[in-house]
Amino acid sequence: MTARILVVDDAPNLVDLLRTVLEFHGFAVRAAGTAAEAVAAAGAYRPDLILLDVMLPDGDGMDVCRRLRAAGSDAAVVFLTARDARGDEIAGLAYGGDDWITKPFDMDVLLARVRAVLRRTRAAAPPEPDRVLRYADLELHRDTLEVRRAGQVVTLSPTELRLLRYFLENPGRVLSRAQIHRAVWEYDLGAASNVVDTYVGYLRRKLDPLGPPLLVTHRGFGYALRSTGP
Repeated sequence: MTARILVVDDAPNLVDLLRTVLEFHGFAVRAAGTAAEAVAAAGAYRPDLILLDVMLPDGDGMDVCRRLRAAGSDAAVVFLTARDARGDEIAGLAYGGDDWITKPFDMDVLLARVRAVLRRTRAAAPPEPDRVLRYADLELHRDTLEVRRAGQVVTLSPTELRLLRYFLENPGRVLSRAQIHRAVWEYDLGAASNVVDTYVGYLRRKLDPLGPPLLVTHRGFGYALRSTGP
């Protein structure tokens, strides 16, 4: 069973990075930006682990942890903070935290500690996925988030990475715009929205110059990752 992680931080860039990396390593991820949102999301989402910033716009992460423990939550809590005083770390663990990671941090270290906490607090962390997703001459490296086509590095935005990953996880399958939107943006596609078409266009402009087109349009329905070369 996939482990559910709630990321609580008011820095959008960090949240987006954490979501991208964690999802690429097989976790299901939700995010919150305030203490109030964190408490509400923890009750609705029931995460296995919470990555919790200590300094939030409307409160203290330690108080959030205390409130969750008082409410009976058994989610593992890993504090993320710029505070590096030993007393703060001891206080965080005393409030019910399971680990403490000081910013800035190495993403590989964070992943290792998340998995270690999950091994202690649940039956099993998600199995290690394939380290590289491949189709034809296209590959995506989960550890580094590096994308290569025909051996050349392709630079993608976080949203483009999530979109490409979804195609690489479903090679040859025709995916509707609504399916793509729910998987990548996590909400239903409005009838007038063209965001999927726009981002497929972004991917094509970056991938097609390096080889035969791989993203095939199925008019009136959606797209498929399919080789069109010889």
